[in-house]
Amino acid sequence: MKILLTGGSGFIGKNIRESYLGEKHQIIAPSRSELDCFNDQSVEHFLSRNSFDVIIHSAAKPGHRNALDTKGILYSNSRMIVNLLKYQGSWGKFINMGSGGIYDAVHYLPKMKEEYFGTHIPEDEPGYTKYLMGLIFPKYPNTIDFRIFGIYGKYEDYAIRFISNAICKAIFDLPITIRQNRKFDYLHVDDLAPIVDHFILNQAKDQAYNITPPRSIELLQLAALIRNISGKKIDILVANEGMGMEYSGDNTRLITELGQVTFTPIEKGVSSLYEWYQANKANLDIKKLFTDK
Repeated sequence: MKILLTGGSGFIGKNIRESYLGEKHQIIAPSRSELDCFNDQSVEHFLSRNSFDVIIHSAAKPGHRNALDTKGILYSNSRMIVNLLKYQGSWGKFINMGSGGIYDAVHYLPKMKEEYFGTHIPEDEPGYTKYLMGLIFPKYPNTIDFRIFGIYGKYEDYAIRFISNAICKAIFDLPITIRQNRKFDYLHVDDLAPIVDHFILNQAKDQAYNITPPRSIELLQLAALIRNISGKKIDILVANEGMGMEYSGDNTRLITELGQVTFTPIEKGVSSLYEWYQANKANLDIKKLFTDK
């Protein structure tokens, strides 16, 4: 298949490019100078000269607490998607890398089902943007919204992403810090490729899917696991007592459609990621670990 990958230099994009999908399919990941998804003329120019079996859309203006500029997230991220959807004659399928933020962070329920969408309108701008796109996607045939919850792996922002941040702190003999203990669903980024491949090759039965493993885990458990892997006697510091709101999704729809999905056990995934960071320690900036985000 001929595939257009947006956001190819980001966390998910890099991992998709390095996965077996790059050998199985023809993946084209243009630079922003080649394709500026914010700009309708750039998208028109690019897609009028190229057609694709699938678009994997992983580009986004970040809205997390480590982002340099969080202004205009709604405009920027919705504009990119709408610009691409407008030229639907140039692609066969559209797979969007969305998130569980579409369900509204204030009203999360453990193991949320896809049907929960629309019960509440997200109050935060990134979630509200995903909510609006969730209303638009069903109007376009062959669009699939991946609602990803926690996801971890190489190339993520280790300054703020919990698993990578805790691993790097352990490598530098720093305490592992937790704002508040919570339960999360954490998908190893390598598990994303076979799921993407299924939807590249097969017709989706639904329009939206929670992309998440069946097992949730507490941040305190993850911190203890990382400390055990490191073999060091480092502290685990929790700023606030009690349990925060759980961030997890029900993956029944995904499993029912795919039949069988192999998820990397959290112990194996975290261990392999620890080894990767250890091998790349010289490239880490320890100053990014001193300020708890």
